[in-house]
Amino acid sequence: MASILIVDDDAAMRDALSEAACDLGYDVNLAASGAEAISLLDAQTIDAVLLDLRMPGMDGIEVLKRIRSLRDPPPVTVLTAHATAANTIEAMRLGAFDHLTKPIGREEVSRVLAGMCVAKVAPDALRQEPEAGRLIGSSEAMRAVEKAIGMLADSHATVFISGETGTGKELVARAIHEHGHRSGKPFVPVNCAAIPTELLESELFGHVRGAFTGAVADRKGAFREAEHGTLFLDEIGDMDMAMQAKILRALQERVVTPVGGKPLPVDVRVIAATHRDLKQRVRDGSFREDLFYRLHVVPIHLPALRKRAADVVPLAEYFLARTGGAKQLAPEAAARLTGHAWPGNVRELKNAMERAAVLVRGDVVNSVDLDFIDETPLATDRAIDWPDEDLPSATARLEEMLIRRALARSAGNRTEAARLLGIHRQLLYTKMRRYGFDASEDRTQGVGETDVPADRTE
Repeated sequence: MASILIVDDDAAMRDALSEAACDLGYDVNLAASGAEAISLLDAQTIDAVLLDLRMPGMDGIEVLKRIRSLRDPPPVTVLTAHATAANTIEAMRLGAFDHLTKPIGREEVSRVLAGMCVAKVAPDALRQEPEAGRLIGSSEAMRAVEKAIGMLADSHATVFISGETGTGKELVARAIHEHGHRSGKPFVPVNCAAIPTELLESELFGHVRGAFTGAVADRKGAFREAEHGTLFLDEIGDMDMAMQAKILRALQERVVTPVGGKPLPVDVRVIAATHRDLKQRVRDGSFREDLFYRLHVVPIHLPALRKRAADVVPLAEYFLARTGGAKQLAPEAAARLTGHAWPGNVRELKNAMERAAVLVRGDVVNSVDLDFIDETPLATDRAIDWPDEDLPSATARLEEMLIRRALARSAGNRTEAARLLGIHRQLLYTKMRRYGFDASEDRTQGVGETDVPADRTE
């Protein structure tokens, strides 16, 4: 019988998880704090850990670090009531088996415990949390991307990012760089489609003085500028065949040859991206098969915005906030944004919010203020891939989002938030406890910050 440790300062959550694990046939141990968990791990053999993220004293990230530093650490799944890109990536980077958002159903408990009990997780080097990137979205698709970033950030493997134009491929590349051990070194992006073919070789590999007309001084080139850091080759699918051969050699041998110069070794991690279908290009002979497999070591696919409707409103609110104003989305405006197909993806949504911030005079963006959005690709259930979740889960996600927005608009005043939501204050308190809000949270604190404080259910 596998031995499970459940670490959570909320007695009700501990009991619920314990009951589910016992019913599944596991030997359950309980800890109400990080310190108690570490002591228990020192005293007996534990096969898997369910670990709450936010606890008083030693929080879940610190407990995870302590566990991962053990000689034979058990796999750990981190639980939180409010997942962010930062805490998801950090947990996965530190070696968490998974990172789940509460509430957690019995089937999910069964899946993750079964997976952990057969996993063999090796300790990683531990470092302090890097500055969080600005990845916005809580959809399952984006959570999968965030987990992938955390797991591969510290590796040297070449990463291949695919996705439609405007989905945020460079943002993901930067997040990989910023969360990894190369974060203190350069991140050098190169748009291969924006540079003329005759100049691309010099741009990437550099040149020596006098190598060609106009070469009045030595140039290092992007590979050497990114030394010990990360080189991001965007739109690599548009590169011609001759340059592909030179890129292949640089990746294989970790050597670059400046135009007119001698070969030089480089230490650089390469992340490539394209909106093209490279497999099709390989089939039609316009992209080298050997280069494709050299790049396609760790693939990450960014889904189109129409495939992650749950992220539209959080992204829109983020872009509105970045304009420096205090404008808010009216519910009907949020519904209209969610129903649009967004053929231009996140970039189109960003532009729409910047336009609304300039054109709307009041503090609220209404549906009529969004009439400039192109309605040609009208969104229907066939145009949008709605989240694959049951109705109660989807309803809970929407309800939590509306409560957070009401609290933000009321600057944390619960009476005013209840009025905005059209519910009694006591019902608001009940729902806040359900979704992991801190009942002792400062009434003046907004809830739109990077990591929303949560109560003992987080």
